[in-house]
Amino acid sequence: MRHSSARIAVAPRRRLQSVRGWIELAAGLALVALLTEWVQWAFSAPSGLRFTAGGIYVAIATAVLWAWPASRHGLGWANRITLIRAVLIAIIAGVVVYPDFIQRHAEGIAALALLALSLDGIDGWVARRTGSASTFGARFDMELDAFFIVVLCTALIALDKAGTWILIIGLARYAFVMAGMYAPWLHRALPDSVFRKTVCVWQVATLMACLLPFVEPTWVTGFTLLAALLLALSFGRDIAWLWQRRAVDASGL
Repeated sequence: MRHSSARIAVAPRRRLQSVRGWIELAAGLALVALLTEWVQWAFSAPSGLRFTAGGIYVAIATAVLWAWPASRHGLGWANRITLIRAVLIAIIAGVVVYPDFIQRHAEGIAALALLALSLDGIDGWVARRTGSASTFGARFDMELDAFFIVVLCTALIALDKAGTWILIIGLARYAFVMAGMYAPWLHRALPDSVFRKTVCVWQVATLMACLLPFVEPTWVTGFTLLAALLLALSFGRDIAWLWQRRAVDASGL
């Protein structure tokens, strides 16, 4: 009877803990609403910003819930910081559909992007300090980085500083994932790489700097071509490593 009552007591607690994640994601949506209202009041942003930014955040939250591990109860501190990054990125992405507004406030968008980039280093540090690093957290962080790069590429197109070719940088990660559908060996886990992480930060920093008004389109082309070259090198190294492992596995060694 004692074991049975213990199980009955634990069940409600688990349900409450699973609700915690929903509450945290809802708090993120509330923060998006608060920030968009402030941007509209302070900078005369388009009224549609609340819908574009809110819709993008809801899409991110839906993806988080879809990937949510059954064993996880709450986000944890590191993932909460990543969620704040998601809020900032959702606002930036929501603004991208208003090119005139971006033209007037490019410095502010770049500052917001810099804050999001700064938080990218903090969430990993917190995960290591608190011993809360997880596969879920790493995936959340990585996919958010990939989406952030797409958003920044789109912003440069909206500012007429780069052609649509720049989306090659933003869509490279998704092309790699799709290629894995036909070549499953591409989906194998990769070892940690300082070079890979550095290239990712370089992409975001380059695209963010190119948003600034004083960076001419000619310079944007040069900087982004360099970023694309480094990205190709990073993917090339990883694909070569995965191919070597594939050959070893196929030979049975």
